[in-house]
Order: sequence, then structure tokens, then C-alpha cells
Amino acid sequence: MSRAVLRTQLAGVARRPSRLLLTGLAMLVASFVVYSVVLAYRIAGNTVVDGVKTPAAGVVVEGDLPVSLLPKLDAVPGVAGHAARMSGSVQLAGGYLDVTADPGAGPLADVTVTQGRYPKADGEIAVTPRTAERLGLPIGAKAKGLTVVGMVDAPADWGQNAYSTERTVTGLLGAETFGRADLRLDPGTTQSDAKQAVALIAGRDATVLTGDEYHAREVESALNGARNVLLVVSVFVLIAVVAAVLVAICTFRIVFAQRMRQLALLRAVGAGRRSISRALAVEGAVTGLVTGGVGVLAALVLGQVAAPIAAAFDVQISGPGFPVGEGVAVIAMAVFLTLVAVLSPARSAARVSPLEALRSAGTTGARRDIGAGRWVLGILLVLGSAALAALVFSLLPTPETENYDPLVPLFATVGSASLAFFALATLGPVLVRPFLAVVGWPLRRLGPLGRLAVGGVGGAPRRAAAVSVVVALGVSLIGGTLVAGASLRTVLEQQVALEAPADFQVLADDAKLPAAVVNAARARAELTHVAFFRTSSQLTVNGQEAGFEASDIDPAALPRLGDVKPVGPGQIAVAGWAAGYLGVREGDRITVRLKDRTADVTVAALLEPSAPMGLSALMNPADMTRLGVPATPTRMVADAAAEGEAGRAAGVKALREVLAAQPGLGVDVLADRRDELDKAFTLVLAAGVALIGLTVLVAVVGVGSTSALSVVERTRESGLLRAVGLSRAGLRAMLTAESSLYGVIGAGFGLAIGVPYAWLAVRTMGLNAPLEFPAGQLAAVFLALVAFTALAGVLPARRAAKVSPVAALAAD
Repeated sequence: MSRAVLRTQLAGVARRPSRLLLTGLAMLVASFVVYSVVLAYRIAGNTVVDGVKTPAAGVVVEGDLPVSLLPKLDAVPGVAGHAARMSGSVQLAGGYLDVTADPGAGPLADVTVTQGRYPKADGEIAVTPRTAERLGLPIGAKAKGLTVVGMVDAPADWGQNAYSTERTVTGLLGAETFGRADLRLDPGTTQSDAKQAVALIAGRDATVLTGDEYHAREVESALNGARNVLLVVSVFVLIAVVAAVLVAICTFRIVFAQRMRQLALLRAVGAGRRSISRALAVEGAVTGLVTGGVGVLAALVLGQVAAPIAAAFDVQISGPGFPVGEGVAVIAMAVFLTLVAVLSPARSAARVSPLEALRSAGTTGARRDIGAGRWVLGILLVLGSAALAALVFSLLPTPETENYDPLVPLFATVGSASLAFFALATLGPVLVRPFLAVVGWPLRRLGPLGRLAVGGVGGAPRRAAAVSVVVALGVSLIGGTLVAGASLRTVLEQQVALEAPADFQVLADDAKLPAAVVNAARARAELTHVAFFRTSSQLTVNGQEAGFEASDIDPAALPRLGDVKPVGPGQIAVAGWAAGYLGVREGDRITVRLKDRTADVTVAALLEPSAPMGLSALMNPADMTRLGVPATPTRMVADAAAEGEAGRAAGVKALREVLAAQPGLGVDVLADRRDELDKAFTLVLAAGVALIGLTVLVAVVGVGSTSALSVVERTRESGLLRAVGLSRAGLRAMLTAESSLYGVIGAGFGLAIGVPYAWLAVRTMGLNAPLEFPAGQLAAVFLALVAFTALAGVLPARRAAKVSPVAALAAD
């Protein structure tokens, strides 16, 4: 009998392959995602290996080594020449120029000439495009004995980069050491022999590697970076796989519920529960095998065309090859996970009574209760989540907390959030109906179609809960990431505003900044918020010499320091790190000394993590004067009047002109530092949201497959609605609205869990971050999820609308 039941089930699968694909669609997507990550790992690894330039150097010498060693290395038998990596700095009018030695041509060159020529004679330099624009150094320009003869494409372009011959760097710029030298070997000289000979000359302070060893080290270093990134990706892929399993469980429940009458007939003719359960499990395994294989093949095709597509956009990547073993492993994973997903629905379906065969409908009624055991489990999960959350609150740092370790509270927060999510999954069918009563109110006001849509979702709360929980998982992760990102961005902006409160900083080497410079800068239309101040790095506090450097900058003069309050006479604002070193707190009285003068001041505020410009403290100008600090300012800051790179370049040019006649002054572009930090943070946040999007993708697929199967399950219902006068457009609208309600319920549950726990996670980090609520971004996520889930139901709704009422009413 067991074989007959198995043949019956497999024959049904063979007759309806589309249903098999719909049943395993979530697993197909999961297999596609997992194997795509495997291929991405292969592509990244191959691209790194192919992209790390094979050095032309036969031997590489590293260390802080004297320039005098270079002629000795050239004299080693078999060495044909070298390229020393060294640099020197020269102060120009209004800026600094970093000049790096490079051959400029040949196998050891790191730069490529794009205009003009590469330096040959002493004092000739080639600059990067940004350097030429910011420092006003076009080809032919001369400054400080240096002549620009070319423009180069270089590994770095910070607006102050130049390249020249080794002779210029050592002779005119005074470079005395080098960090690395690449040695080119004569033909026929082996790397190992040359390495031994060079090591004897270089001495113990040098690290000597063959070219192959150096290349292997660079490749391994690059691969480690790629591995770390892909490790993070793997965490999110795991979450997506869990979501796929949840979707698969829901899908199998719908499929088996649709076939209740068939299963009851099998029971009526003698099939046992065990044989039916076994047959359904085999059907699940076949589903996993087919959908897993389709997902792997789709990912493999995409992986093979990735390189040609990238090449069309001038991006060079390597192909992944054909990792067959990994593909088989992914298919096996799909089969295993599908078996895991099918077990519980199969056991439930096998309990069908033979009397169900007498029902006229093809399905049994949808249960709306969850049973006493599930109630108890759900309540226990809620209590456990609340207990862990209470533990986290008890461990949060206070202003008096010292040596705070965020690890335990952070893990407790993750544990509490996980228990909350499992509680949602357990109690979901009970929570759906009251939540639907609230969110479905506007839809019911739209008329019969709205009421039918709300009733269709509420009539099967278990199905609605199962699908919505997966959507909630993705939304809680995205919403939590956005909330935490907004809060951490505020902290980052506050820190960056303290470290770089202006676009430009003018430094005086001789600790004197003439008033004429400040007045001239204020007169330039390209600059705004020009301010000057004094600093002193010779202060001692309470008798401790700790490199204490104070400033009398007025925070009100710089918009980015709007959160920093000015200090009054007899007050001081101390950087957090300095306060920790000195052992002082807000309200303490301290003694500041400069030479033979002292001032007793009160700590009015602690600045986290530092005072503006990386200083130790802010003081009132009167107190600094009382300590004997000279009245002449030592620094000036200013902002660009216009936005963007053009405004920044104009500001640098204006400052350069202002400082042209003032020796010992230079410009530091602080805005570049802000941009780099903001760009890095934005990229990390965007990458995190994109990776979490994998979970949302699986959730949307789950909504689509559930809607499609629901249409099949409710064929007779759809026909009855058509028969009583509902149009095709009305039926499509009703079913699409039902799909969108899955998104509304899931997004609502997800935000209810994700936002509070994101705030709690931020608090556990001990960063004193304000709790931000990015309402616009969260609203966009909510609306996007509702739109995606609605779109997922469009095709099933169109299919249902095409069935004639007569055919639908005849369906069993």
C-alpha cells in the first residue's frame, strides 16, 4: 500500500510540474542566492589573483632603511637596477606637496604619464590632476625650485601628490630613508640566489622577499579582505535561507490542505498515516531536488555571463569557472531543507480523517486557533524576550560607568530580539486578526472588494501569519539597520564636526598668524565662516604633563560646532579621552599651568571623543591670556562658499593666493577627510541594506507563490464570485489587495520589532548616540514592501480572472 500511495503522489506531481515549481519557488531562490555567493567568492578570488600585479621585481627589500644602502644593492651580482619607494614633502604657498620617487616608465613604474612627460632632470616633477587643480600647478608651473613637466595617473590623488626621480626626492627634498625597494634582475639570475645575496648586504633590519613571495603575500592579503566581506555576506545568506524554509513550510501546508479530500480518499481505501506522511516527504524531496537544480543552473548561467557584462561597462572581473562540487552541495542542501520544511505539514496532513472524503470541497476548513501547547510556547517566548530585554537595560552604561564592555548586553539584545521573533512566529495566527482589523479598516471602507480582500486574508490566519512572518523578518532587519544607521550617522557627524569643523585649516609653523592674513581671507568671496584662534601645547593640568593642548576657538563662529557650548571665564571644556587620563569629571576644579602662571578653572563640559580639531580642551580667551598665551593667533579655519569639488578647489586657490606672501603657512583640506568618512559609512550602510534585501526577496517570492497556490485552492470560490456578478477586473483587484495585505501585516510586525531593538542595540554600544527615527526612510521601506507584495500577487490574480465561472464551479 505504501508503494501505491507513493506512486499516486509522484504521478500527481508529474502531471502538474508548475505546481511543483510554485511549491519550491522559495527554495529555488534560496539555492540561486547561495550558489551565487559561491560563484561570487570564486569571481572575487580569481579577480584578486589576476588583479594583483605580478611584480617585475625579482627581489623586494622592505624596512626603514637608509638611502645609502641603494648603491650597495645595485652592486649585488645579478641585480640590474632598482626602484626605491620613498617620498619627501615641500611646503608651497598655501599648501604642502608630497613628492614620491618612481621610475615613471618601465616594468617597475607605478604611475602612467597622461600629459607632458615624466621628470628627467633635477627639480622636475609630475603631478596628479587634482593636485594641479588645487595647488595651481599646471604643466610649466614652477614653485620652490620645482618645475611641473607632466601629469600622471597614480595610485593615489589627494590633491597634493607629485612624482619625480629618486635623485630629486633625495637631493632636493631631503629623503633619507626608504620603505621598500624593488630590484630588477639580470636575465638568467634566479630569484632565490639573488635573495640570498641581497639579504647579506641588506642586513638584519631588512625583510627580503623574492618577487614570487611578495606577490603571494599581496594576493593572500587581498583574498583575506575578500573573505572577510564574503563572511559577512554569508551571515545574511543564512538569514535568507531560514526565511526560505519558513516560506516552504507555509507553502507545503497550503498545498497539502488543497489536497485534503484526495488524502482522505487514500485513508478510506486503507492507506496508513505513516505511508501518507512518507509519500509527502518524498514529494518534498523531489521538489527540493528539482528547484535546487534549477536555482543552481540559473546562478551558473549568471556567473558565466558576469564577466562579459562587466566588461561592457569597463569593469574587468574574472570568471568563476565551473565549481561542480559546490553546485552538488547546494542541491543537496535544497533537498535537505525542503525535507525539513515538509515534515511538519506532512504529519499534519497525514492525520486527515477518512470522513473528509465525504466533503464536497477539495479542502478542509482553515483553522483559526493555535492550540494550548502553542499558546504556552508563545507566552514563554514572550517572557524570555522580556527578561533578556530587562537584563540589557540593567547593564546599560551610566555616566559613572567605567570600563564598559558592550559585548554581553549586545548578545543579550540579539537573543531577546530572536525570542521576540520566534514568539511572533508562534502567536502569529492569533495576532493577525486584531492587527488586520486595524490596518484593514481603510480597505473595508472602499466597498465590497475591500471587504472581500480583508475577509480572504482573515479567513486563513495561519497562512497569513506564516507569510507575513517572513516579510516581518526582512522588514525588521532593514528597519533596524536604518534606525541604527541614522543614530550612528549622527554620532559620526558629531565626531567629524569636532575633528574637522571647517573645510580648510591654515597652520602657522612659527606659531604666528598675521592679522593681515585673516582680514584678506575674510575679504575673499570664495570663503566663508573665516575664524582664527590661539592654541597652546605647553600646558600642564594638575601637575600632569600629558601633551595637553588647549584652544580658545569660539564654537559660535563655526556652524558645524553648533552643539558645542562656548565656555565662560573660569571654565574649561575637556575632551573625553583627556578627562579619562586626568581622572576629572564635569564640575571638578582643576589647575592649568603655563610656565610660571596658573589658572583655576571648572570643568564645564566633557567633549566626546575630543575637542575641536583634535585638541585636548577649550578655554575662554581671557583665561588663556591670563596664562600668558601670546595674543597672536596660531590657526585659521574657513569654509568654501560654494558646494562641491568646484567650490572646494576655488577655496583652496583663494587661500593659496592669500598666503602667497606669507612664508611658513600651509593649508590642510579638512573637508576631504569628512567626505572619505561619510562615503565609507554610506557604502557600509548601503551594503548592509542590500544584503538584507536577500531576505526580502525570498519573502516577496513567498507571497507570490502563496498567492498563486491560494488561487488554485480557491478556484471554486473565484468562480462563485464571478457567477454572482464580480467582474474580472474586480477579481484581480481583490486578489492583488490580499497580496498587498500580507506586506502590510508583515511590514507592521517587522517595524514593531526592528525599531525598538535597533534603538536598544545602539544604547548597548555605549556611544551616547541619540535615538534617531528616520521616518521618511522607514515609510519608504513600508510602502515598497506593500508594493512588492502587491506586484507578487498580480500574475496569480490575472490567472484567476481568466478562468470562466462555469469551469471554476466545476473544479474539485
